[in-house]
Amino acid sequence: MKLKAFSILFFLTLFANAQFSLSGKVTSADTGEAVPNAEVWNKTTGKLTVANENGEFEISSLAEGSYVFAVFSYEYEIIEKEIRIEGDTNLNFELSPLAESLSEVMITNRREQIFALRKLRKVEGTAIYAGKKSEVVLMDKVTGNLAANNARQIYSQVVGLNIYDNGDAGLQLNIGGRGLDPNRTQNFNTRQNGYDISADVLGYPESYYTPPPEALREIQVVRGAASLQYGTQFGGLINFRFKEPVPDKKIELLSRQTVGSYDLFTSFNSLSGTIGKLSYYTYYNYKGGKGFRPNSEYDSHNAFAHLGWKFNDRTKISFEYTYLDYLAQQPGGLTDAQFYENPDFSNRPRNWFDVNWNLFAFQLEHEISEKTDLSLNFFGLNASRKAVGFRQNRVAQADDPEEPRELLTDDFANWGAEARVLTRYDLFAEESVLLLGTKYYHANNEQQQGPGSTSALPDFDFATDQFPDYERQSEFDFPNRNLAFFGENIFNITNNFSVTPGFRFEYIDTEADGFYKNIITDNADNVLLNETIEDDRKFERSFILLGVGSSYNLNASNEFYANFSQNYRSVTFNDIRVVNPSFQVDPNISDEEGFTSDIGIRGRIKNFLSYDASIFGLKYNERIGEVLKPEERVNAQGELEETGRLVRFRGNIGDAFIYGLETFAEWDIRNSFFESAKNYQLNAFVNAAFTKSEYLRSDQVNVEGNEVEFIPEVNLKTGLDFGYKNFLAGLQYTYLSSQYTDATNAPQDKTENNRGIEGEIPAYGIVDLSASYSYRKFKLEVGVNNLLDNSYFTRRATGYPGPGIIPAQPVTWYTTLQIKL
Repeated sequence: MKLKAFSILFFLTLFANAQFSLSGKVTSADTGEAVPNAEVWNKTTGKLTVANENGEFEISSLAEGSYVFAVFSYEYEIIEKEIRIEGDTNLNFELSPLAESLSEVMITNRREQIFALRKLRKVEGTAIYAGKKSEVVLMDKVTGNLAANNARQIYSQVVGLNIYDNGDAGLQLNIGGRGLDPNRTQNFNTRQNGYDISADVLGYPESYYTPPPEALREIQVVRGAASLQYGTQFGGLINFRFKEPVPDKKIELLSRQTVGSYDLFTSFNSLSGTIGKLSYYTYYNYKGGKGFRPNSEYDSHNAFAHLGWKFNDRTKISFEYTYLDYLAQQPGGLTDAQFYENPDFSNRPRNWFDVNWNLFAFQLEHEISEKTDLSLNFFGLNASRKAVGFRQNRVAQADDPEEPRELLTDDFANWGAEARVLTRYDLFAEESVLLLGTKYYHANNEQQQGPGSTSALPDFDFATDQFPDYERQSEFDFPNRNLAFFGENIFNITNNFSVTPGFRFEYIDTEADGFYKNIITDNADNVLLNETIEDDRKFERSFILLGVGSSYNLNASNEFYANFSQNYRSVTFNDIRVVNPSFQVDPNISDEEGFTSDIGIRGRIKNFLSYDASIFGLKYNERIGEVLKPEERVNAQGELEETGRLVRFRGNIGDAFIYGLETFAEWDIRNSFFESAKNYQLNAFVNAAFTKSEYLRSDQVNVEGNEVEFIPEVNLKTGLDFGYKNFLAGLQYTYLSSQYTDATNAPQDKTENNRGIEGEIPAYGIVDLSASYSYRKFKLEVGVNNLLDNSYFTRRATGYPGPGIIPAQPVTWYTTLQIKL
C-alpha cells in the first residue's frame, strides 16, 4: 500500500511540474518576410534551435521560469530578449537588417561574440558533450598559414598541444598532448564529419591523411573523457567539420592560390551550392614544393565530394568521397652534432614516402520525433602507404648507393558502421537526454617488409630475388574486429546542474598472421643462419569502460565542469611486429589502461573576456614507451645473446601519472575600452599549460621516478590579433620548455655524432606573423613563419622520416590570393 501511494505521489509530482513550449517566427522588421535558418539560442540552457526555411521555430520542454534568448542571422542585427515562460508561449522575433555591408572585422566577431563558440554545446546532433573539456577552432577566425596547414597557428587556442613541425606543407598532422606521442596524431580518434579517417582505428591509428584547413568550417577537439562515445583512447577526439553547401546559390566558386618559400605552391578550388533538395560541396587541392633541406620535395593531390539530399525537414542523406595521393622525398634525420653544425644537411638522397588514400562515407540523419533523433554512418577505407630508403640507427652513416634500400608497404582495407539514437525526455521537471549507440569495425590490413632496389628513384617494388639474404624481411596479415556499445545520459538535476554518466562496452579481436626472417651473418657478411619463423598471434578481449561528467551553470555564460573516464589503448600491429634497426619490440607487449579526469571553469565575462581554466589528471597503467638497453637476438643455437649494440627497447615501461593546469584567456581589448569603434579589432590571448609527470612503477632499470616523455613542463602560446575594416593581422609567440624523448630521460649531448635518436629536445620559441586584406570578391593573405629565424627541432624520429633529429623550418614566407564568385 505504501509503495502504491509512493508511486502515485511520484507521478503526480512528475506531471505537476509541467513542461511548456515557445514557438513563433523570425521575420525581417523591414519587409516582414521570413528570415530562413535563423538561429535561436537559449542562453540559459545552452540549447540551439534553427528556424526552418519559413522562419518558423519551436522550443519544447521548457519548465516554468525566465530564460534569455538570442536570435542570430548573418545579414541582421543580433537581438536578445528575456522571456518569462508560464505556459505554452507564441512569440515572433523581428530582426533589423544591417545598415551597411559588414567588414571583415565585423564578420569575424559577430557570431562568436554572441554564441561564445569556444566550446561545444551540451548536445549537438546525436552527440553529447556536457561536462567534457571541449574546444572549437573556428576556421574563419584563424589568421595564419592555412595553405601550409601550420598547426601551431591553427591550434593556437587549443590548450596544451605538443606539435611536431615537419615542414611538408602540412601533409600530415602531428599533434599530441598530456604526454601522448604526437606522431601522426595516433593517440586521438581522428574523424571528419563524424566518421573515422585513420589507417586502422585500433590496429594502426595513425593519420596519414589530414583535411586541408581551407575546406573546413571548424575543428572540434574533445579532450580526456571522450572515450565513451568515440573509442577507448586517452587523447580524445579531433573531428574535422567541412564547410556546408551554400544554401542560397546554385553554384559558388572559391579559388585560393598560394606561393611561398622553397618553391611552395598550393592551389585550392571548391564548388558549392544547392539545387532544390540536392546540395553539394566539392574541392580539389594541390600542394607542391622542395622543402628547406636537400632531398625533400613533395607533390600532393587531394579531392573531396559531398552530395546531400534533403527529403524533408526531418530526413536527409549524404554521400562523401575523399581521395589523396602524395609522394614525398624524405631527407632523413641528423645527429646532434650534425644539427648544430648545419641543420639544412641531408645524407639521404634515396628515401621516399608514398600515400594513396580513398575514403567513402554514407550518412543518414532522421528526426524520428520532436524529441528523438537518429544518425547512421557507413564508412570505408581503401588505402596504402609505402616507404623506401636507407634507415640505420647509425644516423651519421652515409647512404651507400650500392646497398639495397629497405622497403615497407602497408595496405589498409576496412569498413565500419556506427548508429546513434538520441532522445529527450522529462524527468523531475527537467529535460534529460539519453544517447545510445553501437559501432562495428572490420579491418584486414597487410604489411610487408624487405629489400628495395638500389635506385635513387621512388621505386616501391621489392627486390627479394636480388637480395635474398637481406636481414629485415617479414610479411603479415593483421585482421581486426571490433564491436562496441555505448551510452550516455544527461540528468538535469536542476536548471543549472547536470550529471552525465556513461559506459562503453568493447569487444576487440586483433590477430597477426605471418612470418619474419631470422638471418645471421658474420663480420664478412657470410650467412650463418637463414630461417623463416612463423608468427601467428591472437589477442581477444572484452571489457567495459565507465565515466561520468558534471556541469554547473553559474549563469547563462559561465559554468563549472568536471569529468572522469576510464581509458584503454590496444597494442597496434606496429607494436606486435616491425623489424626496425633502431628499436626492438617486447614480444610480450600488452595493452595500456588507465583513466583521465578534468575539473575546471569556463565561460565568458560580458563581451570582453572568454576563458577556460582546468586541472587534469591522467593515470597510465602499463604505459608503452621506449628505453635504451643492450640489443638481444637469437643466435644459431637458438639462444638469446647480446650483440654489443644499444637499441631503443619498446614495451610496457610501467605505470605513470601525469597532471597539470591548462589555462586559456582571450581579451577583447576593443570592447573593453572603445566599444563604439565597430570597424576596429584588437584581441589578445594567452594559452598556457603547466604539466608535471612521473613514472610511479617500472620493472625497467633507471625508469621509476623519471619524468614521462613528450611532456614540456611549460607549453605557451600567446598573441595579438588586430584589424581595421577589411584588414586583419595576427602576431603569435610559441614557447615549449625542454622535453624528454624516452623513459630513461637520456640528456642531450650536442657533440653526439652517431645516432641522434635519443636525448631531450631543447626548449624553443617561435614568432609567426600573418595578415589579410579583403576587397569585394578578392582576398590577399601574407605572412612570415618563424619570423626570428630560430634554429630548433621538435622531434627525434626512431624510424621514418628519420631516424634522428628532424629539423624544423627556418624563416619562411607565403602569399595567398583568394577569389569568391
